[in-house]
Amino acid sequence: MPPTHADAASLHWFLKGARGIFSLPALILMTSFVGFSAFALESGVSRGEAMFMTAMIWALPAKMILIGMMASGANILAMFLAVTLSSIRMMPMVASLVPEMRGSRTPTWLLLVLSHFVAITAWVFAMGKLKGVPREARVTYFAGFGLTLVAANTILVGLSYGVVSTFPPAVAGVLFFLTPVYFVGSIWASARHSVVRIAFVIGVVSGPLLAVITPGLDILIAGIGGGTLAYLIDRFVVRRRAPVAAGEGAEP
Repeated sequence: MPPTHADAASLHWFLKGARGIFSLPALILMTSFVGFSAFALESGVSRGEAMFMTAMIWALPAKMILIGMMASGANILAMFLAVTLSSIRMMPMVASLVPEMRGSRTPTWLLLVLSHFVAITAWVFAMGKLKGVPREARVTYFAGFGLTLVAANTILVGLSYGVVSTFPPAVAGVLFFLTPVYFVGSIWASARHSVVRIAFVIGVVSGPLLAVITPGLDILIAGIGGGTLAYLIDRFVVRRRAPVAAGEGAEP
């Protein structure tokens, strides 16, 4: 059967989303996955296992946690819980992105499938690009980007595995840490609400301190405690000052 106009339009937006692989966030993430392949190699994880982790777990920090726990001899239940807790932090990203993608006839199962691709890179990219995409094409556009990004990085891990053993350790470390450095700036720049920036500042300050004071619980305390504190500051300080400032600026 010849392709319909709707099929041609869907393919157009899918391919346009796939071209996002050449965006700065995607390219930086790819360099980080080269660093990940070096970490997997040094930790005794096979090429196939590293590629499977990339496709199935996807989020880079969760894979780092898993490999670290595997190397330390942790049991499988502990590893399962650690990866699960690490991935829960993606829920607010999914919750904010789904309303931007959902159309009037978008099936729920499709949104659940696409949520697998939501990590920091996809979230930053989509939140910046979806506004310029017609709502009925946003799911297709994001699917093109997400599928291409995961597939490209899975292949990249397989190709770079072994090659990175020739890199100096400092080079592999720099490649891996490009992602957190980039996304620290991206999250701040893309923050739309004051509570996000307040939470960001609290996390940057409290994270290193808690890592020294309560190692092992630092991320949990900084996440829950810092997020709660940021909400309270925004709710009872920032929002209360805003009407007062507006009143002071009004003409008599």
